[in-house]
Amino acid sequence: MTAPRFQLADELLRRFAASLRSAQLYSKGHPIISRNVESLSAAIQLLHGLAPSVVVGLVGDEVIVNDMPMAKAEAIGPLMKRLQHSGVERITFDRGVTTEEIGSFVDAITAMERRDGDASAVELPALKHIRVGRVVVEQKVEGDLADMATIKKLYTDAVSVAGRLWETAQHESRPDASAARTMIDGLAQAVAQNRTALLALTTLKNYDNYTFTHMVNVSILTMGQARTLGIDGPLLREFGLAALMHDIGKVRTPLEILHKPDKLSDAEFAIMKRHVVEGAEILRATRDIPALAPVVAFEHHLRLDGSGYPDGVRRPSLNLGTMLCSISDVYDAMRSQRAYQGAFPTDRILQVLKRNDGLQFDQNLVRRFVQLVGIYPAGNLVRLNTGEVAVVLKVHAPDPYRPQVRVLFNRDGKRLDLAYDLNLWEPADDPQRPASVVAPLDPAAFDFDPLMLM
Repeated sequence: MTAPRFQLADELLRRFAASLRSAQLYSKGHPIISRNVESLSAAIQLLHGLAPSVVVGLVGDEVIVNDMPMAKAEAIGPLMKRLQHSGVERITFDRGVTTEEIGSFVDAITAMERRDGDASAVELPALKHIRVGRVVVEQKVEGDLADMATIKKLYTDAVSVAGRLWETAQHESRPDASAARTMIDGLAQAVAQNRTALLALTTLKNYDNYTFTHMVNVSILTMGQARTLGIDGPLLREFGLAALMHDIGKVRTPLEILHKPDKLSDAEFAIMKRHVVEGAEILRATRDIPALAPVVAFEHHLRLDGSGYPDGVRRPSLNLGTMLCSISDVYDAMRSQRAYQGAFPTDRILQVLKRNDGLQFDQNLVRRFVQLVGIYPAGNLVRLNTGEVAVVLKVHAPDPYRPQVRVLFNRDGKRLDLAYDLNLWEPADDPQRPASVVAPLDPAAFDFDPLMLM
């Protein structure tokens, strides 16, 4: 299908360029302009046979159509570059667009030429099936993704963006899709290049920002799982964005219920459960949000055995994005310290994921999740069986109980001048050599950040 898609996209760009040139050369209403706009409309409709939306974007000097690099920007004329300079880097033609809408849009673009290229002087018309915005594909992260400080800044910035998304959804009934996509681009790069370090950051406990850190953590954990299944590129980002927005319906939940410090009454829980429907409605009404997002928002509390909510809803199967997000959601919620709930250790959380004889969650996905995060996740401080204190560096998938660690304190509690690394899964003849983890430790009891020592 790739070759036909490329040919159709190439034809669209040719028709777009012809429409712009004719609108510049001839007076409004000239039949040549009409013929070119009709040809452009036909080219768009052919691509709509493959996807509900056609996206033309400008990334630097390149033109992309639906994530396919096509040509240099000069190929469709200087007016497109002027649009880019004015902040319009992406044009989306939704299925159902009419020839009249396309004609109006072409007129608005070419009006720039008649106003000496002053983009700010041109108001693009509000058209039902044509949208413009900034391009949001693969924004590069500044800094070295092998460096924990860079990863930590990326994570902190993502939590701040999550807060802004929550506020825009609360006050404007729509989260900022462009900001969400840009943030997910950065996290997806980090998941691809330094997944262990990024997953380690999700172990941070921050009650003050729980709602926003939970959004980011579930997104990271979902993308981490998706990567182990071979999912990458635009689909990986869709999984991440859907997971980020899974709880967005809670912006409509009364604060006294959302932040209640003890158990909800049956009436209060009935109100809380509405967030899955509210979230799906918000996301369906938000432009530039992938179709997967409202599905995950609606399904993420449904279970494979038919339990969960919304009440009375059963699915013969759940979307893969939903199943990955649900595992991430339960895991992060249970390991987080909150006013009404202490943090649970990972082995206790995994028992929950395996409860009811494993009928609520796909056990193949749960096993993969254990291999991803381990019983003692990367970034955790742990005490070893011989008394040393270490930070977990990397999970060992064949034996999640025996990770790779960096030993920081000796068995007498003295900080080592030179830390050393151990693979706990490797057998050793020396009985004095650490061989296993005894228990996780609270990093707050130490005067350093264990993540920076990974």
